[in-house]
Amino acid sequence: MGRKGDETRSRLLDATRDLIEGGGYFGAGLNQVVAASGAPRGSLYFHFPGGKEQLVGESVRRAGREIGDVARELAEAAPDAVGLVTGMLALLGDRLEESGWRRGCPVATVALEMAATSDPLQEVCSEVYGSWEGTLRDRLAADGHPEPEDTAVAVLALVEGALLLARAHRSREPLERVTRRVAALL
Repeated sequence: MGRKGDETRSRLLDATRDLIEGGGYFGAGLNQVVAASGAPRGSLYFHFPGGKEQLVGESVRRAGREIGDVARELAEAAPDAVGLVTGMLALLGDRLEESGWRRGCPVATVALEMAATSDPLQEVCSEVYGSWEGTLRDRLAADGHPEPEDTAVAVLALVEGALLLARAHRSREPLERVTRRVAALL
């Protein structure tokens, strides 16, 4: 695939990501994706012959990788796991607030809507969450935390819950409260 094809594919993935973050799986119809991306309809089927499920799966995987990359960078730069988590909460909070409370977690909405009915999308969501959990677990282990696996799951659940509550309340307060609790827990 040439540069133009890569750009078209990328526009389709970006448009899908924006639509699913703002309106969920069902708010990201193929007509909306084509309109938001500016790509020809035929390109959609060329790049994603598996249809909407493939498009959404690749979009979630890509978004998860982007956030995972940031988390790994923070894990290397932060003085400890507390710094990693508080840094991620701040970045995700900025992202959420700057988007008018539309862009929380790029995985959560799809996981909530589709994990029970679509094995491919459930697998993508599990893969992304597993990657994020692994980054946190590895940092906790490096810090000498006694239960890095269980703690990583608990902290990830706190972060996801804080993002949901922040979006529902249109307020950073849940993120700030979780930031304080994470510092105390770790």
